Amino acid sequence: MPEPNPVDRWRADLEEAGKLTPAIVEQISRVHGDRGVRAIEAVAEGRVKVYRDFTIVVGYEDEYIVEDGGCTCKDSEYNLDPDDPTEHCWHVLAVWIARRVGHLDYHDMWYSEVREFL
Repeated sequence: MPEPNPVDRWRADLEEAGKLTPAIVEQISRVHGDRGVRAIEAVAEGRVKVYRDFTIVVGYEDEYIVEDGGCTCKDSEYNLDPDDPTEHCWHVLAVWIARRVGHLDYHDMWYSEVREFL
């Protein structure tokens, strides 16, 4: 049986723990570097928002839609190797982390309607 990739490993560890432990933070930081650190900060700051239609991560300059492991940010579009299972933008990482630790900001409304006002 093949060894799971490091992303699957920290996701499974986080699922089991239900919270960010120092060891899991270290795993995420080691695998993802600055992207992992930014993701953890976004979760701690409550910047992962769930609407009826999308999950949004509030970034430094805009809000980004994260759906099915993909993101609307420029990092995802231009910088990541789609064949490398460890490369993900920090917005996607933040959603994965927030879901596993139950730290999501729920909004009972459509983001597509909210976005019109931004």
